[in-house]
Amino acid sequence: MDNMNQDEMKRWAEQLAAGDLTVSQFLQRFTPLDSAADQPVTLDLDRARRCGFPEVIFAEGKTADTVRHVAEQLVAAGQPVLATHVSAEQADNLMVSFPRGSYNRMARTFQVAVPGDQHPDSAIGRVVIVTAGTTDLPVAEEARETLNWMNVSVAAIHDVGVAGPHRLVERVNELTGADAAVVVAGMEGALPSIVGGYVACPIIAVPTSVGYGANLAGLSALLGMLNSCAANVAVVNIDAGFKGGYLAGMIAHGRNRGGQD
Repeated sequence: MDNMNQDEMKRWAEQLAAGDLTVSQFLQRFTPLDSAADQPVTLDLDRARRCGFPEVIFAEGKTADTVRHVAEQLVAAGQPVLATHVSAEQADNLMVSFPRGSYNRMARTFQVAVPGDQHPDSAIGRVVIVTAGTTDLPVAEEARETLNWMNVSVAAIHDVGVAGPHRLVERVNELTGADAAVVVAGMEGALPSIVGGYVACPIIAVPTSVGYGANLAGLSALLGMLNSCAANVAVVNIDAGFKGGYLAGMIAHGRNRGGQD
């Protein structure tokens, strides 16, 4: 059994001892279903065991009832919910079943914590999110919400794009000791290369669709980041705040796993 599963078992045992989990809930987590097939969705309930984190709901294009039904199945299986690209209508529908759920309108994310799984004082590692401009905030917020769902400590440095490079220099010390940085930028997408030249950690570059005509809805930023001269920069898709946050969160968990045994 790998370290991640040992960590989960230890946490569940502590929750059982503290009364945060019932015996039946505790036993259910050791015997999860591999999947839950219910048209039109086949939910992967075994993903947390295989990959470290549960399945995430991509809400765009789904009906509000479908999103709510999938979230209900995840919670019933003892798994925390993260849904992305959630509309206001879908969020209202989710709040019917999950009045304590959390909707971030800017990030378009909805989260539901499973009772007993909320442990804010035990956040793992440290990831810094850096944005070039305030118009990049929706994508950055999606990354932040993803990291919060992964129980990773997050810090943010906003509006330090290359039009005023002194702004980044003034705050670069805040990147010291980070496990990874998520750098979100549109326009020409130069910021990740600049950040990469200052830090000793992986940079997850997230291009955004912010920019004028020749930005081509983020394509110019994407190509600029892919051609970065900084050796520690890797790139995800345009506006993919979730993917950038998720990869950074996996890095943070990997680097700090030894201290969780």
